[in-house]
This record gives sequence, structure tokens and C-alpha cells, in this order.
Amino acid sequence: MSPKIRIGIIYGGKSGEHLVSIQTAISVINAFNFTKYDIIPFYISQQGQWQTGSMISAPVVREQLITGDDKASISSNNSIESINNHQSSAAITPLFGPEKDRVDLIIPLLHGTNGEDGTIQGLLEIANIPYVGAGVLASAVGMDKVMMKYIFAQAGLPQCVFRHFTKSQWHKDQDEHIMEIEISLGYPCFVKPANLGSSVGISKVNNQTELLAAIAEAFRYDRKVIVEEFVDAREIEVSILGNDNPKASVCGEVVSSNDFYDYRAKYVDGKSAMMIPADIPNHTSDLIRHMAIRAFQAIDGTGLSRVDFFLLKSDDSIMINEINTMPGFTPFSMYPLLWQETGVSYSELLDELIRLAIERHDAKQQIKYGIDVE
Repeated sequence: MSPKIRIGIIYGGKSGEHLVSIQTAISVINAFNFTKYDIIPFYISQQGQWQTGSMISAPVVREQLITGDDKASISSNNSIESINNHQSSAAITPLFGPEKDRVDLIIPLLHGTNGEDGTIQGLLEIANIPYVGAGVLASAVGMDKVMMKYIFAQAGLPQCVFRHFTKSQWHKDQDEHIMEIEISLGYPCFVKPANLGSSVGISKVNNQTELLAAIAEAFRYDRKVIVEEFVDAREIEVSILGNDNPKASVCGEVVSSNDFYDYRAKYVDGKSAMMIPADIPNHTSDLIRHMAIRAFQAIDGTGLSRVDFFLLKSDDSIMINEINTMPGFTPFSMYPLLWQETGVSYSELLDELIRLAIERHDAKQQIKYGIDVE
């Protein structure tokens, strides 16, 4: 009998999406086939402290997982190793320690900054450990909405009009930026932190007073803000799976309970609906799926992504909104639900993502670093 694969799950994180990450971790852990995998939990607090726990070989509930808000053990017979800030290096022994103590593969379930933006991916590249999902470049581009949009433009993908600026640029030329927004975008428009997800810090504004308040709010979460024009559109989403030859799922539609699909609509009130598959013509679905693959390849994506689009109500034209390189992954999240409708179950999806991570890692081991000297 072949030995089980030791999977490290990294969750929590120094991010506004900390709680979302914990929800994802619990769902993923409980979906594993424990006859094939052993799980090592890595929790990162909102202050950046690392904790690790003993091996998990059975399903858990929140109270049995390290979440920072409890001191319970992972299970009745597994104790938590609490790591103080100056001792955090001890918590990553399974990444950098002796070969016999290291995990075989990492699944980083960190949403938002310091996890989905290439930072944790860089650490795992240095550790030379296979990991699920996008690499450093794709993660960074997928997180930064400004850079993402420039790459989409280069790839010829249509998108809404936008403007952006840093905090220092805003304070230096505030009147100029306001004038540019009002002339080029008009009202209503959307104000967003450039580097964040789960719709945290996003505001829809209808006048200059609301614009100023929204920009101040967005700057609480990032040093760079993006402002986008409003388009009256349906929100269509597609899940991508693969490395060099990615596949697209069926299309789904988000019907928000709020004025737009904000954090409350996503995670709090539970009233937003996901229509899977989306009620759109086959030729529209095919075009959106094709564009989703183009977007994934444009940022050099690997593993998984969810790509979001606007389908304009006026003429059914399509605009790309954004790509998410580490989408929500609970059983009720759009990404796995789209694949379920396409014919891939939640557990099968995890198996395939692990296979893709190993495939990419093995390919990178063939890359030659340096030159031969005779």
C-alpha cells in the first residue's frame, strides 16, 4: 500500500478576508479522503503569527481547528503548538526542515493580501514544495486590479473604463483626479481598493460627496485605489481548471441581494442567488468561456481561477471584470458549484488540483538554473 500524501493547509492570514479563509479551510479539510491524505494545519493570525498543529486524519469542526479565537486542541488527542511572533520560524519546520519532517504539498487557502498576492507563493517557491494554485506572477497580477486590467487590455479583452491613483497621488492632485473621474466615468461609479477581494472596501457612489467618502474608505485597505464606471449588466462567472491546457466550466450567474455584490451580499445576509448554469444562449456561454481561458492564460495562471464577467443588458455585449486566483472554495462557493454542474465533484476537484500542482512542480524541476562551465 502506497504511503499517504502529507498535505499542508495554510489558512487565516494577515488580511481582510481572514474569516473567509477559515471557512474555506474547514470545508477543504473535511472533503479529503483520509485514506489517501494526512493533513497538517498551518494557521496565520491577523497579526502575522504562525501556528501549526498535529496531523489531522479525520473531519473537524471549527472548534477543533486553530482559528485564533480559541485555545482548543485540533482534536481530543492532538495539541496545538502555539508560536509567539519571534518563534514563528519553528512553525514552518514542515516547510524548511529535514526531508522526513516536511509536507509533500501545500494548499494555500489564504484569500486577499499576504496570501493570494504572490507573497506566500514566493515562500513556497523558495521552500521548493509543490503547491496548489497560481504562481508568484499570476497571483500578484490577479490581486492587483490595476495591473490585471492592463494585462487584459493587452490581451484584447474588453472591459469597463477605469482610473487609478495612489494615496500620495490623490493627496497631491485631488481636484484633478475628481475632474478626471467625473468626465471619464461619471456617476454612478465604483470605488475599490486595488489589492483586496471578497468586495471588502468597495463602494458604489452617486455624487462627489459619496466619492470622497468612498475613496477614504478604500484607502483604509490599500495604498492604491481604482475607480470604475458603472455598467448595467448581469454578473456571469466561469471556473477554470488546469495548467498549460486549462478547461472552463459551465457559466453561472450571480443575482445579488444588494445594490451590488458586496461583502454583505456574499457572506452575511445569505439572500443572494447563484444561477447554475446561467440562463444565457449557448453562443454567449461559449464566448464567455473562451474569454475566461484567454484571461487565465494572459496572466500565466495555473491550477485554478474564477473569472468574472459583465453581460450588458443593453446589447448583450461582454466585458471582463476580474480574475480571482484563489476563489472561495466552500461546498457552497461558486467555483466548486460550477464544476459540480460540469461533472466534477468537490473531492475530485481537490484530487485534480493536487495532481496539477505536482505536475507543475515536476516540470519546474527540469528547468536549468545556471550554465555549464567546462
